[in-house]
Amino acid sequence: MDPTRYRALVVLPDHGVLAADLRALGIEVLVRPLAVLRRSLMSPNGIGRVVASWAADAGGLGRLARSRDVALVHTNTSVTLGGAAAARVAGVPHVWHVREIYAGFERWFPAYRRLLLSAQALPCVSRAASLQFDGAPEAFVLYDGLAVKPRRGDRAQARAALGLAPDAFVIAVLGRVSGWKGQDVLVRALGEEPLRGREDAVALVAGAPARGEERHRRELHALAARLGVSARLYDVGFQEDVELVYGAADVVAVPSKQPDPLPNAALEASAAGCCVVAAAHGGLPEIVRDRETGRLVAPRDPAALAGVLAELASDSDQGARLGAAAAVDVRARFARPRLLDEVQALYDRLLA
Repeated sequence: MDPTRYRALVVLPDHGVLAADLRALGIEVLVRPLAVLRRSLMSPNGIGRVVASWAADAGGLGRLARSRDVALVHTNTSVTLGGAAAARVAGVPHVWHVREIYAGFERWFPAYRRLLLSAQALPCVSRAASLQFDGAPEAFVLYDGLAVKPRRGDRAQARAALGLAPDAFVIAVLGRVSGWKGQDVLVRALGEEPLRGREDAVALVAGAPARGEERHRRELHALAARLGVSARLYDVGFQEDVELVYGAADVVAVPSKQPDPLPNAALEASAAGCCVVAAAHGGLPEIVRDRETGRLVAPRDPAALAGVLAELASDSDQGARLGAAAAVDVRARFARPRLLDEVQALYDRLLA
């Protein structure tokens, strides 16, 4: 941000990579426990623990905001709780960034929505995320900007490094291996007509499960074995160099089973010039324009995904055209300078 207008004080829950990167840029970072709403805590006992953590969090952050003469509090995700109370204690505006879609939590989300609407501004990362607030004026769309400038690695070198055949049709899926990112949908698509008979069509899974969630990887391999497609599943684990994956891929699939607000997997792959095939829900249709900058398919539908992938496998020119169009479109619409201008304009308005 413009240092003549704003000076950031960043509060993080641990001394991780982000803290080190920020400090290297001369940004002040404080590390302290933060109350976070997690899916695993959505039970009566879990909610009790969150409330206790929130009370401690709110008091500490509120005292910090007052002692440091903080002018505005920006909570960077809607599942982090303490910023609301800190802003209230300090008597300053609160921006609560919504990067989540609360599908599956319809019973308790109305109460939580009322809490979120206590903020002066609710920037939402997609229209899909903003629809949760039923037109409330505090909620508006503020698209993220690309944090990196992704590129595709050399195709031949990437395939050799990942153990892929030079002439294979490679469908990559990047991201955490979980129950809702849809890696299993892609594996099921390999067993569906018209992909079932295409031995050259392979799935490249790049990502790792969260700690304690390793069962998702085991279940994925068990599914591939049951369907008889284990030889066509290449599980390469977490890849630091995603450009290697982009270079190896003919198509990047984003088959999210739950509505994804604005997945980086689709943003960055599109910006790199990959042809993205994505589930048509959440924020994905706001990234991918069907038949213009990629392809959209019905969510949770392996047969539909297989049909589109087979079409692209038989028409390499279509994939190349869509990928090239996506790179131009996404780099323009999700440019980092645009995001910075909009965030600082929001701060200016609230502080005025």
